[in-house]
Formats: sequence, structure tokens, C-alpha cells
Amino acid sequence: MENLSFNKENLAYEKAAKRVKDLKGFYGNLTSYCIVIPFLLILNLLTSPQHLWFYWPMLGWGLGIAIHAIGTFGIGKDWEERKIKELMEREKRNTKSL
Repeated sequence: MENLSFNKENLAYEKAAKRVKDLKGFYGNLTSYCIVIPFLLILNLLTSPQHLWFYWPMLGWGLGIAIHAIGTFGIGKDWEERKIKELMEREKRNTKSL
């Protein structure tokens, strides 16, 4: 019984650690975007104001951030929760049958 509670605690810790890692990655990406894109805008306006190219990396990277945000905060989180609970219940049943 002690082992089962340790496994639950370990699983909860691993899940929280993964969540923190995901959040840290997203906010790091967002911070980099907010620093680099204005730099590219200034660089573009100083070197070739007649030809604006800064919006291409802004749009591409912005799309990547949007996808990263959906993965971090949105779609798929409910499925992960249900699957974790399902696997934990299956493990619990297997442990009881032994």
C-alpha cells in the first residue's frame, strides 16, 4: 500500500514538473519573440526601409508561438488527464488482483 501512495506522489510530481517545464519553455519563447522582433523591425527600417521584410519572421515565429500556446494551455489537456486517470485505475486493478 505504501508503494502505491509513493507511485501516486511520484506521478503527481512528474506531472507538475512537466507542466512547469512546458510553461517555462513557452514563456521563454514568448520573451525571445518580444525582444527579437522589435530588433528586426528597427534593423529593417534602418537598412532598407523601402523593402519591409521584418513581418515574415514576425508572422512565422508568431504562428509558432500560437501553436506553442495551444499546446501549453489549451487543446489536449483534458485528454491527457483522462488517459492518466485511466492508466492509474488499470494499475490499481492489476495491483488488487495480485
